[in-house]
Amino acid sequence: MSETALPKDDLESALEAPAETPATPAPRRSGNGLAVVALLLGAAGVAAGGWGIWQVRHLEAGRQVQSGQLEALSAQTQILKQSEQQLSARLAQLPAADELEDRRRLVAQLQGDQQRMSQRLETVLGASRKDWRLAEAEHLLRLASLRLSALQDISSAQALVQGADEILREQNDPGAFAAREQLAKSLAALHSVQQPDRTGLYLKLVALRDQVVQLSALAPEYQDKGESLFGLTADGDGPSRWSQWWDQISRYIRIDFNADKNVRPLLAGQALNQVRLALSLTLEQAQWAALNGEPKVYTQALDEARSVLLSNFNPDNPQSKMMLEQIGELAKQPVSVVTPDLAGTLSAVQAYLERRHLPADEAKPAAQAGEETSP
Repeated sequence: MSETALPKDDLESALEAPAETPATPAPRRSGNGLAVVALLLGAAGVAAGGWGIWQVRHLEAGRQVQSGQLEALSAQTQILKQSEQQLSARLAQLPAADELEDRRRLVAQLQGDQQRMSQRLETVLGASRKDWRLAEAEHLLRLASLRLSALQDISSAQALVQGADEILREQNDPGAFAAREQLAKSLAALHSVQQPDRTGLYLKLVALRDQVVQLSALAPEYQDKGESLFGLTADGDGPSRWSQWWDQISRYIRIDFNADKNVRPLLAGQALNQVRLALSLTLEQAQWAALNGEPKVYTQALDEARSVLLSNFNPDNPQSKMMLEQIGELAKQPVSVVTPDLAGTLSAVQAYLERRHLPADEAKPAAQAGEETSP
């Protein structure tokens, strides 16, 4: 409130009073002080009201937060109650302490039994694996003996015997000394035998059969020295009738007064084809003998081929001469070998297998007897 806003009674008294009265300043000062006090009191009341409103709102916000916290706490309390109920139900289902101790002892005993069973199983499986490997060694020796007796396959027999020796070496058993000694002797015998090249002989005979088709008879040649026999030539420019006739006859009849070789008749047509067929059949027989390791049949077939060439073709025929040389070289090649016997080695391995299955008391005398009988 400003100073101009005075009360109506004061205004009238001020107008009625004289202008020069000295007593007017004191009431004006008291009115201003009251106004200031009123203003201060109003401001304090406004401030107190605002502070009260703020406090009320703050309290309401705090109550809302507390209510939310109370709701969250109540929810957590419900969850904890449910968990406690579940735990109590589970605890009710659990056995007692004595029963748990009994179960723990049973589990420990079961684990120990299981460990012992696994050890026994490993021992049994290890022994069975060794037995399987030794049976495989025996089977390899049987296969090697069969390959030698049936096919004379030295290379395959060496590989099989070497495999059997490797199996016995893996056993690391002193009782296998006699068996390994026999295996070493068999390997040395197999290395000393040379494997015949049957495939190479077969292919060479095939190439020789291909040359039989091209084999042909060679007719003897007549060399004219430029002089007519008996001087039957014309004195004029052209040949006479006698010289023409003699040229025709000389193609069929030739006389050699210095013949020192056995001239065979000239083959032609069906006779030549028959000779080729006979020669091809003998070479085919030699092929079969080379593959099957039959030295008698092989030698006999090559001898027949040589006789066919010598009896039906002239020695001066270059084709038959080259074929005779090739047949002679092939006849020198071996088609079979004397294979070593693996029966002793197989018997030694079988005796070792039998000693392994015997009890300890019976195995020692058997091993001593085997060492005494082994050479």
